Amino acid sequence: MITLEFGAAYLWRDPHGLTLVDTGIAGSAQDIERAVRELGLDPEALRRIVLTHHHEDHTGSAAELARRWGAEVVAHRLDAPVIRREQPPVPPVLSPFEQEIWDGLPPIPPAEPCPVHREVGEGDVLDIGGGAVVVHVPGHTDGSIALHLPGAGVLFTGDLASNVGGQPRPGVFHTDPKQALESFHRLAALPVETAVFGHGDPIAEGASAALRAASERAAQPQAPVDLDPC
Repeated sequence: MITLEFGAAYLWRDPHGLTLVDTGIAGSAQDIERAVRELGLDPEALRRIVLTHHHEDHTGSAAELARRWGAEVVAHRLDAPVIRREQPPVPPVLSPFEQEIWDGLPPIPPAEPCPVHREVGEGDVLDIGGGAVVVHVPGHTDGSIALHLPGAGVLFTGDLASNVGGQPRPGVFHTDPKQALESFHRLAALPVETAVFGHGDPIAEGASAALRAASERAAQPQAPVDLDPC
């Protein structure tokens, strides 16, 4: 986990090279490169950048990193045109509580248009950790994805889920809140030991049980979902 000014990026090491999942806001490239070097790794080994969705706190430094190190950029086919800046993003549908949080957020610098070299969809497998399955989880954006590494027992949730105070829960700022909740339930059904989030600390052990419990809480109409202000 590389903790950034806003959110986080994740570095995965395989014998054949490094994969970066998300890139933070624009201007984060230097911090990411420094973190890679502090781990004793060579940034030139960066082979792939996977973007979980098009929001600028995840794609902001993708173009610079890809240009600097020749990395392949991977994203879902529905979010790729927004990442390339070929079409505008769909704005989120905000509850009154979310609107208050949204209005209080600091401005995020615009992301540079970024090429997407590989467009993926549901069920595609990336050469990460013995096989990373792309899980299409729309609702946060149309092309939001999670990565499930069955062999390693790891789940990258993107912003479909967050971790607040040690408890996972659905994220916020979705384009389709109902669809996002359905996607959250789907993630909660995956067998994983470790879950990592775009916002919030990873759950290193017992992630399946924690996600299932969160899914059950979110399914109860009398118990509104406690939203993540990040």
